[in-house]
Amino acid sequence: MSALQQEIIAALKVQREINADEEIRKSIDFMKAYAKKNAFVKGFVLGISGGQDSTLVGKLAQMAIDELNEECGEERYAFIAVRLPYGVQFDEQDNADALAFIQPSKTYTINIKAAVDAGVKTLHEAGISLSDYVKGNEKARERMKAQYAIAAMKDCVVLGSDHAAEAITGFYTKFGDGGADLMPIYRLNKRQGRALLKALNCPPHLYEKVPTADLEEDKPALADEDALGVTYDEIDDYLEGKEISKAAQERLENHYRRSMHKRHMPITIFDDFWK
Repeated sequence: MSALQQEIIAALKVQREINADEEIRKSIDFMKAYAKKNAFVKGFVLGISGGQDSTLVGKLAQMAIDELNEECGEERYAFIAVRLPYGVQFDEQDNADALAFIQPSKTYTINIKAAVDAGVKTLHEAGISLSDYVKGNEKARERMKAQYAIAAMKDCVVLGSDHAAEAITGFYTKFGDGGADLMPIYRLNKRQGRALLKALNCPPHLYEKVPTADLEEDKPALADEDALGVTYDEIDDYLEGKEISKAAQERLENHYRRSMHKRHMPITIFDDFWK
């Protein structure tokens, strides 16, 4: 194992082997401890896409909320699931199935299409025409903007579904889905997340589906693995300290280097990062 591989694994806190039940407990206890320590927190907000990651975090969040309410003897806390389609979501049934599995305290649907299109139009009128890729980032940021607005009005904090297999590649939008208050599954890779969902008796089609960010209209439902040029199995193997092909390793490590800024707070003159 190379020095860089060891550095990345240590930075992202990935364990080669996990116990799914123990990791479920860790995530639940993490969210509960944060809520108990911060008196202003009355719950959690998370956008639910119908994919593996938000389904897992949503389920863990609702379990944490249920335990908090049971412990305090009243319905003090709530988990708010937010549906955030741009127009009509192509995998609408998966989203519905995810919500049925999670059973959130409250669900809101915010269609972001009008807001995103208005922003794109305003920029265009100012002489800035967005590419399809950049418009995709606008969708992600509008989704997070809506979640923070709801959280502010409901005395909640925003959860993120980022995990190690996304963190290593920077495969998220900066200040979009990469922006959140708590990241309950940050240490896990993709297959470990699946293991937790299996332990939670999640419907298999929600974690066996092809992962996609589905942000680009020119490439609808583009698979993450096609966009990255490396498979999640290769990413997970790398994060578990295993050997992968030289080509996959070089591509993955290049993703890591190029996305360093996404894993860092805004840079000041006191940081070595910019030098």
